[in-house]
Amino acid sequence: MTNAVPPDRNRLLAFDLETTGPDPRTAHVVTSALLAIDGPRKVERTWLADPGIDIPEGATAVHGITTAHARAHGRPHAEVVAETIAGVRTGWREGRTLVVFNAAYDLTILRRWDPSFEVLGPVVDPFVIDRAVDPYRRGKRTLGALCTHHGVRLDGAHEAGADALAAARLAWKLLGSLPDLAGADWRAVNAQQALWHEARQRDFAAYLQQSGKDASDVNTQWPVALDRTGPRPIDPGHTDPRPIDAGPATRPTVARPRPPDAQSPVPPLR
Repeated sequence: MTNAVPPDRNRLLAFDLETTGPDPRTAHVVTSALLAIDGPRKVERTWLADPGIDIPEGATAVHGITTAHARAHGRPHAEVVAETIAGVRTGWREGRTLVVFNAAYDLTILRRWDPSFEVLGPVVDPFVIDRAVDPYRRGKRTLGALCTHHGVRLDGAHEAGADALAAARLAWKLLGSLPDLAGADWRAVNAQQALWHEARQRDFAAYLQQSGKDASDVNTQWPVALDRTGPRPIDPGHTDPRPIDAGPATRPTVARPRPPDAQSPVPPLR
């Protein structure tokens, strides 16, 4: 996508990875999913990779894929990464909006395995938007927690295809409640999310430093952590311990949420 047009919430490409670990600087891909959504029509592509290393028990406990299963049935890791990136690029060329929950994790992994990977179209990250819209809310910001809070259905958590669909539902709903964001050109939308993420992360780093804690692992880059040796993206499962009145440096103006369109581009949100 080259023209600076608004992100289209009716033509989405939802993306999710399941991997060997929480650090995108070292994680290998285990499963990948791309879900193209056009109105009520969905086309899903999924991959199972042999990551080339043992899958830690902790990772298997999350997504259910064992080392033995991946080795027996998975495709070469490099092929899965290459085809995933090709699918993302095709989506942007088709004018789709890429939806990634915690994009700084998944897209950083793509960049790690292919340094030529660049963001060439709109990215909508429900994790970043939710933290900007509702900065004072306590608790975790995992995909499951956000789906529960926003009344969005999540079927089969930690299965890449199910997580991608749930992220698309969240993006559709959040963009519907933020017309100024949804109506901006995609470069401005990406830039705004990057600013929100940076402000939130710098605020959190300052809180850690004031508490005498190490803040060197707080990443401020979005949607890709360009420094592959630097701090890793935040874990959405982390519960922010800051006082309730400590918010980010900037916050969007939130319009009153509108009712869902008559024909939702994804299956019913509830």
